[in-house]
Amino acid sequence: MIVLNGGSSSGKSSIARALQEILPGIWLTFGVDTFIDALPGRGDSPRAGITYEQGGTIAFSTEHRAVERSWYTGLSAMARAGAHLILDEVLLSGGAGQERVRSTFGEADLIWVGVHCDPDVAARREAQRLDRVEGMARQQALSVHAGVVYDVVVNTTYRSTDECARDLANQLTLDAQPR
Repeated sequence: MIVLNGGSSSGKSSIARALQEILPGIWLTFGVDTFIDALPGRGDSPRAGITYEQGGTIAFSTEHRAVERSWYTGLSAMARAGAHLILDEVLLSGGAGQERVRSTFGEADLIWVGVHCDPDVAARREAQRLDRVEGMARQQALSVHAGVVYDVVVNTTYRSTDECARDLANQLTLDAQPR
């Protein structure tokens, strides 16, 4: 399983879609947007347990975190059953979020990919998207990487998401070859 972690508007979803087209086999993409879309009001209802605060900060209720654990447990079962997964994530709590995912997936092989993007560039991209809360991209661009340990890092600031996906696929292919 490949875990793409990066801030809002960093290019994770575009990289995931490109990887689906170039990696061997069938890869399924799930992520934070898929999870949020499944919540009450697509995440905008108070019943979803998400609070969007000024400046792009996001807070979660205890009930939301419990549902999130169930989400990861379901994805983990799919991975254990043999499905190839790309998880498109925004680990708002950085290393603590990585540990939550890692502990849920247990023995599954996880490849951690940091998707970096300059905060100013991410903010410009965010401004062009109607489905984003202003300030999230800038606030998340660096904070989601705090304390996270990666196997591979890509940077979409000056490179296209297709180029980043090709580099990543090449790296994964090289790592999979016997030495």
